[in-house]
Amino acid sequence: MKFYSVFLFFYSFVFAQVQYPKDYFRPPLDIPMQLSGNFGELRPNHFHAGFDLKTNQREGLNVYAVADGYVSRIKISTFGNGKCIYITHPNGFTTVYGHLQTAVGTIQEYIHKTHYQEKAFEIEMFPKPDELPVTKGQIIALSGNTGSSEGPHLHFEFRDTKTEFVINPMFFGFDQHIADNKKPTISSVFVYPMDNVTVNQSKQPLLLNLSLQKDGTYLAGKVKANGKIGFGINAVDFDDVSKNKNGVFNVTGFLNGDPKYNYQFNTYSFDEMRFINAFIDYPRYKRTGQRVQKLFMKTPFALSIIKTDSLRGIIPVEPNLTSTYRIEVSDYFGNMNSVTVPVEYDSEVPVVDEEPITSKYRIQYNKDSNFEKDNMSVFFPAGTFYEDFNLNFDVKNNRIYIHEDVVPVHSNFTVTIKDSTYSEALRDKLFIARISGNSKSYNATTRKNDVFTAKSKILGQYALVLDTIAPVIQITKPIQDKWISDVKTIQFVISDNLSGIKSYNGYLNGNWILFEYDNKTKKITHRFDDNIVAEGGNDLKIEVVDNVGNSAIFETHFFRSQQK
Repeated sequence: MKFYSVFLFFYSFVFAQVQYPKDYFRPPLDIPMQLSGNFGELRPNHFHAGFDLKTNQREGLNVYAVADGYVSRIKISTFGNGKCIYITHPNGFTTVYGHLQTAVGTIQEYIHKTHYQEKAFEIEMFPKPDELPVTKGQIIALSGNTGSSEGPHLHFEFRDTKTEFVINPMFFGFDQHIADNKKPTISSVFVYPMDNVTVNQSKQPLLLNLSLQKDGTYLAGKVKANGKIGFGINAVDFDDVSKNKNGVFNVTGFLNGDPKYNYQFNTYSFDEMRFINAFIDYPRYKRTGQRVQKLFMKTPFALSIIKTDSLRGIIPVEPNLTSTYRIEVSDYFGNMNSVTVPVEYDSEVPVVDEEPITSKYRIQYNKDSNFEKDNMSVFFPAGTFYEDFNLNFDVKNNRIYIHEDVVPVHSNFTVTIKDSTYSEALRDKLFIARISGNSKSYNATTRKNDVFTAKSKILGQYALVLDTIAPVIQITKPIQDKWISDVKTIQFVISDNLSGIKSYNGYLNGNWILFEYDNKTKKITHRFDDNIVAEGGNDLKIEVVDNVGNSAIFETHFFRSQQK
């Protein structure tokens, strides 16, 4: 990533060179546009890639193609965007519609056919340009609540078709549909001492007092330091209609009027998403749930929305100099708020010292590291972390202790456990689990003889766990030997308390049938409008397999008439 020592007006000209069509696309819904989430909003392990549009707290609203094009991708998943449709447009952009209840028309026929061809609910399709053409304003789907959605809404994105970079929908004229005359809210400002520096007699990060000024801006309490420091903010935005806390669009830190650090949520790639954990104060987030956005980098990371100087936003506080640090926060509509921080040199002895270092292990983020004790080890490839730190590592009571989840991990590390105490027959039922309290989280585990390995991106405790318990299958309403001619669906709850469910399948009279899975309710549902059911008696079988191969089978017999 390049750093610039001088970048006057960098935050205003970034997108002057790119002209996005303002009147080409229509809204994807026919109700007034209200946001429950905006582009760039801070989410767990990622920045939000588009808009979350409210659907009046219900499902089943018409979803429209926003312009002419063709369906280029369809993904049906139990997590993420759930049921999702991608439309490629002839002007170089692709739009994405997620958390759908169902597609409609020829698109749904295409999906349904693929389910039965692949004998799977989770599928991904890439139709050719002439297979599923759509026109602007065509109904392509009904809105829903599928995947990882926490309530009914439509997830809507713009992507550059060639690069797959996501782009802020505001650039495509959607600002015309949203009223926003409110300034962003700056709720807190933090100062971070670096390299044994003292700030206000503390060597630990400090929350600064903020005073509201007559002009609506804020003045922070004076910062007195004796070396390098950085700042962080907690800021959100509101529009005129919604009560939702949205992310801010543009943030700039100025030192004595000169811009030192800026980020603007305009466009970025999916490869950059996990950098959010370096972008925020990750330890504070894990301990308090508060996402403080840092205005500095201790070590550089390649997040393209950030523009900074050669010091990466770090502020050197030197003797006989007083400075003013100003933070400006604005939304897409130009509503702006700011906070001013007086900074001066101070050499007083610290009252609050740094947190004591108890570990004897040191991680250098740009080098491979391997730690081993007894029969367990962990390997960190170079680039696993964003910064150097002291690692707590130990093995005891058949567990490997790998620090705690207060340090962000960018890429996979490898946990290895050797254990010959189990018989060969049981070894395939073992997996490496992350232990958190009473919870045991499955990690995909490979085995070679008595050596087990798994990859993870979360620090914490790990251990081998034996799972010999089959999944549980429960029908929501018994149908054994009953006539159910008027029933539209049949549902089961499927669960597994240890390794988790790997696969499930339903068979009607020996033929595979589609059951849709909802991860929020753990229910699988078959709709009889598939017309797979036979006239009269039917035999139904459900088979569920967990991640280590334990399986459960549920069988029942029912009667149904298709005669109307």
